[in-house]
Amino acid sequence: MGIIEAILLTVITAATPLVIAAAGELVTERSGVLNLGVEGMMIMGAVCAFAATQATGSPYIGILAGIVSGALFSLLFGFLTLTLVANQVATGLALTILGLGLSGQIGEPYAGQSGIKLPQIVFPLLSDIPFLGRVLFRQDLIFYLSIALIAGIHWFLFRSRAGLKLRSVGDSHASAHALGINVIRTRYLAVMFGGACAGLAGAQLSLVYTPQWVENMSAGRGWIALALVVFASWRPWRVVAGGYLFGAVSISQLYAQGNGINVPSQLLSALPYLATILVLVLISQNRRMTMINTPASLGKPFVPDR
Repeated sequence: MGIIEAILLTVITAATPLVIAAAGELVTERSGVLNLGVEGMMIMGAVCAFAATQATGSPYIGILAGIVSGALFSLLFGFLTLTLVANQVATGLALTILGLGLSGQIGEPYAGQSGIKLPQIVFPLLSDIPFLGRVLFRQDLIFYLSIALIAGIHWFLFRSRAGLKLRSVGDSHASAHALGINVIRTRYLAVMFGGACAGLAGAQLSLVYTPQWVENMSAGRGWIALALVVFASWRPWRVVAGGYLFGAVSISQLYAQGNGINVPSQLLSALPYLATILVLVLISQNRRMTMINTPASLGKPFVPDR
């Protein structure tokens, strides 16, 4: 039981940033915007969170800094794609490259420094429950935020009037505009929300997963988060299942290496990305399932009538 508990705790830590980043991108794509810059926003959130924590001594201020940095970085994407109507795919890729380079420059003075880990929140009595207590009731703030985030997004998209408007913009921006919905403003807010979530996911990497700054520490997680949105068919609770599945795959290669399994370490390290490709291939075989929830206006630019 002790080994299983340790594995579950590690999987939760590995899956949380994937769930948060994918949840934010899901809202962005539901509005009809395809932002491939998740990786860049995550790494910027990681370095800004670490720098703010080192400067103030408070990981909670670090979390706030990560969220703000991701949201501000997403504004650049929004300005280029929504106001200047630049190509969304090319802009997202440029945003990732910019984030990786800029984070390396900002984080250079912090390389090798020991970070301040985000403390756990312990629920009295509940945390003493055998097995489940430590797994569910002795976690850090970001884990609980990830669960609340998924529940909130599900309610917003399918139970609120504002969520209905956002989905209508993603399904047909021309029709939404004709009905008086401000398409550009809706998409700006969705893009900023996605950026804030990516920044929060990055903060988890430098404050919880590995409490230190390492260049390129996002290690492709932003791309996995993008794949998770498709895997989940743009449904919030499926993001949780997919995130923990990919988290388990990521951790399995560490345990395999630790137990001395005679498999090349490079192959084991590639397992999460091989799993991503495999899942996308399997999903693409069922076009009906893919098209059911895919926003019809995804990636299409919108220019309002003058």
